This record gives sequence, C-alpha cells and structure tokens, in this order.
Amino acid sequence: MNILLVVINLALMLLLITGLFFMQKKHVSFSKRVFTALGLGILFGFALQFIYGPTSEVTTTTADWFSIVGSGYVKFLQMIVMPLVFISIVAAFTRLKLTNNIGKISGLIIGILVGTTAIAAAIGIATATSFNLEAVQIEQGDAETERGAALEENLAGMEAQTIPQQIVELLPANPFLDLTGARPTSTIAVVIFAAFIGFAYLGVKRKKPEEAALFSKIVDMFYAIIMRVVTLILRLTPYGVLAIMTKTVATSNIDAIVKLGKFVIASYVALAAMFVIHLLLLTIVGVNPITYIKKAFPVLTFAFTSRTSAGALPLNVNTQTRQLGVPEGIANFAGSFGLSIGQNGCAGIYPAMLAVMIAPTVGIDPLSPSFIFTLIAIVAISSFGVAGVGGGATFAALLVLSALDLPIALAGLLISVEPLIDMGRTALNVSGSMTAGVLTSKVTKSLDTNVYNDQTISPETAEA
Repeated sequence: MNILLVVINLALMLLLITGLFFMQKKHVSFSKRVFTALGLGILFGFALQFIYGPTSEVTTTTADWFSIVGSGYVKFLQMIVMPLVFISIVAAFTRLKLTNNIGKISGLIIGILVGTTAIAAAIGIATATSFNLEAVQIEQGDAETERGAALEENLAGMEAQTIPQQIVELLPANPFLDLTGARPTSTIAVVIFAAFIGFAYLGVKRKKPEEAALFSKIVDMFYAIIMRVVTLILRLTPYGVLAIMTKTVATSNIDAIVKLGKFVIASYVALAAMFVIHLLLLTIVGVNPITYIKKAFPVLTFAFTSRTSAGALPLNVNTQTRQLGVPEGIANFAGSFGLSIGQNGCAGIYPAMLAVMIAPTVGIDPLSPSFIFTLIAIVAISSFGVAGVGGGATFAALLVLSALDLPIALAGLLISVEPLIDMGRTALNVSGSMTAGVLTSKVTKSLDTNVYNDQTISPETAEA
C-alpha cells in the first residue's frame, strides 16, 4: 500500500472540511451546507472508488481514517440521546406542557406510527407486485447463502414472545441500566421512567411547593445545559455528513448495485411513495409540507448517510422543537417511540416487500386478499416486536416471515445492496417519527405555527 496516496486523500478531505468551515463563517445557511457536504461526499467517494477500487487497501485505509470524523460525529450524537430524552420529558412535566393530556398524546403518537406502518406495508406490497419482484430472480452466491444461514441461526436464537411479553419488555426494571442504552427497548424505558419522575413531581408540588420549585429550577438548569450540548454537536453535522457519505460511496459495491438495480429502484419508489403520504398527512391537518421538507432536510440527510435512527434523535428532537414548533414533550415522545415502534421503512415497507417476493417460492399467491390482509396485520403488530428483539429491518423481516411460515434464508438475497436500501429506510423512519410529532401537536392544538412557518431559524443557532 502507498502511504503517500492515503495522506493525499486525507489532505483532500481536510481541504473539503475547511471549505465547509468557511461557508459557516460566511453565514451560509445550515441546510445549504448540509446539502453541499452531501454532494461533495458523493463526488469524492466516486472519485476514490474510480481511482483505487472499493476493496483496495488504499480505499479501506482512507475510509478508516475518515471514520474519525464520520463515526466520531455519530458517537457524539449517541452520547447525548439518553440524557436528552430523560431531561426533556421531565422538563415537560415541570413546565406543565404535557400533563393534562399525556394519555391522549401517547395514544395519538403510537396510533400514527403504527397506522403509517400499515400504510407503508400496503405500499411495499403494491410496489413489489408492480415491479414483479420475486426471490427466484436473484442469483444466490456464497455471500447470500452465508447471510441466509446466519438469519436462520438468529431466528433460532430468538425467543418467541407474545404481545404481552413484548409490552413487558418496554418497562424499565433497572432505569440506570436503560440510561446506558443496554437494551433495544432502553429508550422507551427511559421515557417511562422520566414520566414517573414527572408525575412524582406533580404530587410533591401539591404538598410541598417549595421543594418542587427547587426541583423545577434544577431540571431547567440541566435542560439548558443538555440543549447547549446538542447545539454544539449539531454544528458538526455538515462535516459528519461529508465523511460518512464519502466512505459509504467509496466502499460500495457498484457492480452488485447495478446487477440488482431493479430491486433498488423498486425499494426507493416505495420509500418515496410513503414519504409523499407523510406530506399528504401534514397537508390534511393544515400545515405547509414544503416548509416541513425544508426544515427536515438536514435531519433526513444525516439519517440517510449514517443509517442510524438513534443517532439522529438529537437532531430530530431539536428540529421538531426549535424549527417545527412541536412542544418538547411531544417531540421526545414521538422521537423516542419512533426508534422502536412503527418504523415505516424498516418495519413496514421492507418486510412487506420481502414477503411478497418470497411467497411464490412456496406456492402462495401474494395477490390473494387473505394473504395481503394477513401480511399488513402482522407487519403492524410486529412493529412493536422489533423493539423487543433489536436489529431493525433484519429482525422485523424475521418476525414477519416466520409468522407467515415463509423461508427465512431467502431474506439474505439482497445482502449486497442492503446498505444502500437501508439508507433510504432509515431516513423514512425518522420522517415518520417527525411527522407523528407534528400531527399530534396539530391535533392537540399545541403546535406553534409561528415557529413552524418562520424560515429564519437555523437548527444550529436556536437556543434552549
């Protein structure tokens, strides 16, 4: 390996980062800098792949160094997720913004998330059928065979859980363990724990107002500090997007993507259709969908490049509260529940498309009304189960396929294009949670329309 080539690549990356920094100094808008970073990352990534190849030692070593910026940024976001969720929910109680209708808010958010997932499943079915996708069309090589075997092994190791057992998994047995994010359901468990703290505060406020007032001041202090940390981290977004996108493009298997282009295109058609549904729902409740696109774009760009809904949570919540006018409590409930309930991309479209592709291999007509109805129902119900077992789209697919008695191993056929499809799925998941927050706020008449329509607020400059 030529060390000099790696050094040159790193120098070029540093030059691009410097350019983004000067754009910030010139007060170029946040969205434009994120979009520029995305474009530069794609171009730089293709250049590295064209010159060195996706699997060359120069490319892999260079990409490893880029991870300091890209993966480092994701780590910072993940660092603040649990403190942000906890303090924001508690603050919603101390500021009396959530307590009067917490049951209604929770029910609306969960209902919207699960309902849109059912719609996403229907779109996945329609798209797979329209493109005539079948598992037998895909050539099964060594990688696909190994992936299929691994999926079967994972399914064998998973304990089948009933719906009541899955609900119990959401509850916090040890909140301090959940604050570390140790379980797939840790985020929701932290929300529940914070809600208990909030209700306890209300009880103390009635009997000991002085102690409650002191607690409220402490919560406000921590909230201000946490939101300031979020603001500092979000200023790094363009640099993180640049590094992540460059690495993703540089190391992607272009030949496999071209070979399975039909499946990639079909997936993105379905994802785009579901995103349009999000915009239609916003239009129906009377908010401008174009404004939503403009303000949500940096969040969706990060989710797309990083492929992590959890890592996008701070940016998600910050955008909802600071730019879309969603109250803190609703934004955190929507963002937190959206991590593991009703993920439109991973738990909706993906398993539905796989089921339609695989069904003909065992003699099932995927267009029969009974199969379609059963598939949509199972997808909606299993979107709760994803939180119990973890693993996102893969485990959602395992749950759905096993419930339908379809071959699990065939789910590994798209392994070569899985990262590319997963980028779009993650962005749609995040959009789903943000849409749930805006819709819930509008229905409960708590959406600040002045903030929503204000085009001057930047996500990195908005203060707590």
